[in-house]
Amino acid sequence: MSTQQSLYTRVTQNRWTGLAVGIIITVILLVLPLVSDPFTNQTISRILVFAVAVLGLNIVMGYAGQVSLGQVFFVGIGAYAAAITIESDWAAALGPDLLLLVLAVALALAIVLPGVAGVIIGMAALRLRGLALALVTIALPIIGVPLLKRFEITGGSEGMSARFIPRTDTFPYQDQIQYFAILAISAVMFALAYFLVRGKYGRAFAIVKENEAIAASMGISPYGYKVLAFTVAAIYGGVAGFLYVVAIQFVSPDVMGFGHSIELVIATIVGGAGSIVGSLLGGAFYVLIPQLTNAVGATGYTPIVQGIIILLVLFLLPGGLASLPRVIRRLVRRRRRQGDSDGEGDGASASAPPNHPEREAIQ
Repeated sequence: MSTQQSLYTRVTQNRWTGLAVGIIITVILLVLPLVSDPFTNQTISRILVFAVAVLGLNIVMGYAGQVSLGQVFFVGIGAYAAAITIESDWAAALGPDLLLLVLAVALALAIVLPGVAGVIIGMAALRLRGLALALVTIALPIIGVPLLKRFEITGGSEGMSARFIPRTDTFPYQDQIQYFAILAISAVMFALAYFLVRGKYGRAFAIVKENEAIAASMGISPYGYKVLAFTVAAIYGGVAGFLYVVAIQFVSPDVMGFGHSIELVIATIVGGAGSIVGSLLGGAFYVLIPQLTNAVGATGYTPIVQGIIILLVLFLLPGGLASLPRVIRRLVRRRRRQGDSDGEGDGASASAPPNHPEREAIQ
């Protein structure tokens, strides 16, 4: 078999394997809420929520190579835009019969407002680089939290409820409705991100990340594409904020806390920067680690556990958890090559003619 045929076979097998894995995951996600308890459904919903937030951060950091430590700021904007819309007087006047319209407006605002903020902030901040850019994005949640606490419309320090599904014994399907709504929107966001990074914009992001001078020589505007990536990340943060309100039906200034912003960055690195699947793994890391430490009564050790995990990933899996299958395949191929070379060495030794030092001495 030629090298080209072998390569084609491997690519085809990888595609079919990826398709099969995708189908299996889809079936599991569709069936799971029908047989799981509300707590499990709520946990998976929250994983999907923060996976969308991490996905946005992955676009600007993993694919475009720009530092952003303020993703949670846009999550907060989206969450409050959705909550204020759901609790507004006009939404109450429409009544439950037009609930979908209210949610559609809330989602639209959770996209538009963070998107506009992302454009404005990105145009100003992305003229900077490195530490200066990091400091500007750090300032976003630091400024945002006290502002949210000051205004009555946001509920002040106590936050605000955004309940749109009644929690009653006669309506036991609340968690399933929330789950499927979050799953559907998350699937759309992941699909859009997949086509974005696999298309011309993704290629432009990669070139800008690699070398801005080369990008400029190719007619690609580094500044323009950096602003675009930052804006897309902001929109993903806003959608995650909307999904957060759908899942929790409550929002407080804590959602925009600076600590959460750092945790999202850590989740991006642990899951795998520059990986769509890594964003989902990052969302699971963000939700499950605190949940597991709480379950064993070690809440105060959550940062320590997170720190240990990120150190292990940085040293053992620099590409994040998403790179684990690739690392395993590489190790297996290396072992096979070593085995083949050892076998060839043994065969060569066995086929070599024996030495007869006594004959050489006689001659």
